[in-house]
Amino acid sequence: MPRRRLSERQLERIRAIQERRRQRLEDRRDSVLESLDEVEPRDGLVVVRHGANLAVEDDAGALHHCVTRRNIGHPVCGDRVIWQPSGDGTGVVTALQHRDNALSRPDFSGRDKPLAANLSLLAVVVAPQPPPSGYLVDQYLVAAELIGVRALLVAGKMDLLDDAEQAGFLDGLAHYQAIGYPVCPISTKGQPGLGALTDHLTGQTAILLGQSGVGKSSLVQALLPDQAIQVGRLSKATGLGRHTTSAATCYRLPDDGRLIDSPGVRSFRLTGLSLTQLERGFRDLSPLLGRCRFRDCRHGEEPGCAVRKAAEHGLIDTRRVDNFLHLRDSLVR
Repeated sequence: MPRRRLSERQLERIRAIQERRRQRLEDRRDSVLESLDEVEPRDGLVVVRHGANLAVEDDAGALHHCVTRRNIGHPVCGDRVIWQPSGDGTGVVTALQHRDNALSRPDFSGRDKPLAANLSLLAVVVAPQPPPSGYLVDQYLVAAELIGVRALLVAGKMDLLDDAEQAGFLDGLAHYQAIGYPVCPISTKGQPGLGALTDHLTGQTAILLGQSGVGKSSLVQALLPDQAIQVGRLSKATGLGRHTTSAATCYRLPDDGRLIDSPGVRSFRLTGLSLTQLERGFRDLSPLLGRCRFRDCRHGEEPGCAVRKAAEHGLIDTRRVDNFLHLRDSLVR
């Protein structure tokens, strides 16, 4: 039977009814929020977010299932917030505190979407298999420089190599160590173990980055022996259930520190930088900026380029220069 077509007047009446229902819902929500004005605000940390639902940890380490006030921004894992209790184990986030930094990636429309906030360490994981992609590693290091966060190269799966092979693999990363990025050899299944890495993570809020297959998931499991317990605690306290493992989550490390595990880092890429930003992201280029013959030098084939001259004399690793030029051609607005 064909559907009856509604007149414009009937459609307008339906729209008006729906709008009244939406307004009543917003009025009730605002009424609840107004009742919170008498409640003492508290500091908290966002440890997981899924949609409008947040798990907020208070100063005592207790978890609370929170929603947010409208128009305060979009909290992400690692954000420090102001919140107010609204019931037993529940609350409302009323304000975002200042972010020291935020790691972002482009969304489907090309706009930056924050993954995690207030990081103090980016740990870039590389391994013998798949072989390290210097182009991708340099993107991670540029991101660290631009948001003002320390970076560390974690050389994983060392148990797969004999002593000579380990030496050769680490030698391939020596140019990063030469410009101030520590290289930390580890293994989750044998020597040299994880001791050196846990020392780097102590007291930090860290996130692991790396191309697919380098062993990030195994490393997270090794660093968080109680991960299942922490997930269960989050699920019980917030009702987020399985979403605690499908959203960026901030875990407590056993020895004073936090590790943010985010599915979003799997598709992390730099996007839309200016040439100045890209230059600033390569710390080994910084001392040479402003020394080229031409002020608008792009460090390619221009005469009198200080960067190319430094590379020719071995003062900058040519692999870094090549990756800079590749990123310049693909990213610079």
